[in-house]
Amino acid sequence: MTVTAPAPTTGSPAVAARTGAAAVTAALVLLVAVLAVVDITQGTAAVGASEVWKALTGRADPRDASVVIASRLPRMTAGLLVGAALGVAGAALQAVSRNVLAAPDTLAVNAGSYLALGLLTVTGVSLPLLASSGVAFLGGLAAAAVVLALSGLGTGTVRLVLAGSALTLGLTSLTEGLLLLFPQETDGLYQWNQGSISQNGFDGVTQMVPVAVVALVGLLLVARRVDALALGDEAAAGLGVPVRATRITVVVLASLLSAAAVTLAGPVGFVGLCAPALVRPLAKRLRPFTRLRLSLPVAGVVGAGVVLGADVLLRATVSAEAAVAVPTGVVTSILGAVFLIAMALRLRDTAGASAPERLRIPTRAVFLVTSVALTVVLGAVIVAGVLLGDTKLLLGDVANWAQGTAGQSVSFVLDTRVPRVLAALLAGAALALSGTLVQAVTRNPLAEPGILGVSGGGALGAVLLVTTVSSAGSWSVAGAAFAGAAVTAVLVFGLAARGGFGQNRLVLVGVGVAAATTALVSLFIVLTDPFNATKALTWLSGSTYGRTLPDTLPVAGALVLGIAVAVLRRAELDLVSLDDDTPALLGLRLAPARFGFLVVSVLLSATAVAAAGTIGFVGLVAPHAARALVGRRHVRVVPVVLLLGAALVCTADTLGRTVIAPAQLGAGLMTAVIGTPYFLYLLVRSRR
Repeated sequence: MTVTAPAPTTGSPAVAARTGAAAVTAALVLLVAVLAVVDITQGTAAVGASEVWKALTGRADPRDASVVIASRLPRMTAGLLVGAALGVAGAALQAVSRNVLAAPDTLAVNAGSYLALGLLTVTGVSLPLLASSGVAFLGGLAAAAVVLALSGLGTGTVRLVLAGSALTLGLTSLTEGLLLLFPQETDGLYQWNQGSISQNGFDGVTQMVPVAVVALVGLLLVARRVDALALGDEAAAGLGVPVRATRITVVVLASLLSAAAVTLAGPVGFVGLCAPALVRPLAKRLRPFTRLRLSLPVAGVVGAGVVLGADVLLRATVSAEAAVAVPTGVVTSILGAVFLIAMALRLRDTAGASAPERLRIPTRAVFLVTSVALTVVLGAVIVAGVLLGDTKLLLGDVANWAQGTAGQSVSFVLDTRVPRVLAALLAGAALALSGTLVQAVTRNPLAEPGILGVSGGGALGAVLLVTTVSSAGSWSVAGAAFAGAAVTAVLVFGLAARGGFGQNRLVLVGVGVAAATTALVSLFIVLTDPFNATKALTWLSGSTYGRTLPDTLPVAGALVLGIAVAVLRRAELDLVSLDDDTPALLGLRLAPARFGFLVVSVLLSATAVAAAGTIGFVGLVAPHAARALVGRRHVRVVPVVLLLGAALVCTADTLGRTVIAPAQLGAGLMTAVIGTPYFLYLLVRSRR
């Protein structure tokens, strides 16, 4: 008897996968369509679904039709376009860099576009929307090129996020400086920077659609080459793929998409990170989604759904008036920060403690000479800080003021200037010591209170109190800042504790929390005082303006406590910074020691924020410079880092209120300009 073999079914799994991919794509498109319909029916005007339908069919009241045609439809269309552009850009950047955290936000594309448009606004040149998009494109592309060059393609998530975060902070600081220097020319730019899809007609959308379509078509044309890059550079080159040209092309096209979105709606945060992350699980189950030619459009659909979903959620949970005031980008930034934290917890942290810097033990004479030299420098900085400003003084004026015999004008100047100098000195020393403690406990030379979100938490607590309690005093602001910093510190270090404070997890969680606090600060500013952003920016930029002697007492007390702990526990600090095994062998309980140092670090950072606003990079630059000068022993590092931190912030404060007097720039902006290049240099050095 002859047995007939069954027909081969090798094609069935492939057919099933294609069918499943088509069904999922159709479901996503349907979901976005539902969100778009719901979004049209929401708003401040009493125009519901029936009125919208009548407006679309030409049977509505002219006023209702005007609301729908001129406002709601353009807003919904802008949400679709912005979300799709950012979703596709994020997916393309992640594919070409082989890095799941690559996105327009993490590559500083949005920050570069923001600065470019800020410079254009300050010049007073009025360009058509399409030309403005070109300016934003050039700024974003330049920023992305810097980040990718420093971080390397496919060479680790943390390096890319650190480079992008540092450059974003530096570029944003420059832009905020423009906002403070040119408040009239840049009126409304701060609100625009939060990312709003509100539109007045279809003009912006119709001009940006061709730009987005050209970039999308270009990405689809090179999609197969990008798929080949997933096999590795050598394998792709063996298949005839021009590796370098392909990467440059993808980055240029992704930056063009991001620039179109930024020009239309401002920087809408983290959509380019979230959309590909939501598509990625589908690729594990349905093979067609692994090909970029399909995953790019799907990421665009998901990105559109994220933006519209955030807009619908916002309008459904708050009043219509509040929904108008709150930009959609704030909501997406908060959701994106949560996504980043969740991804950080899921990533395998393969980095343990970093290799220590080159071991060198300077002699005691080197330490003494360095300390004396820095003391002299600090003295000169203090003198310059007291004498220089919008009004130049002489040492004789200061002597008369100290004796109570100075004139009224001199007394007024010094009564306001001396507390500012003292606040800068104390805040700088506190931030430097805080960074030293954090780097020692985490054994991460790139950790500092700002990057780990602690400073952002302190700023959030202080801003929350200042915007809700008009009569808040210095001690209450310090308490609120400490509470905010403590909450964020508990969150960051608690989440990063799994696996022993690994570098990757700690930094990524910290960056995510810092992004969330920044978005929440913007939210409170926009909701409570949308027409006075300059006042809030002045405080957030690290300004000592208006500080009095009582304002310096909290940070002075925290600094005394921090110095006492660091000096008395210097041996424990040295052991904690080595490894996990040596302290245990010597009988040191590692967990309580770490916790104690972290509490002191949070206290120092929080009170510094309350005294001088948000000042970044001091906690990074000062400890590095101190260890380079006097070695790694904390008995020598602590006094040197205090002198460096105090001198750095006092110098930045003096320059900020002297160089462009009578206008002023916050010390935080100046330290960001100084600290960003140094931070990027450290990344390059650690890469080598």
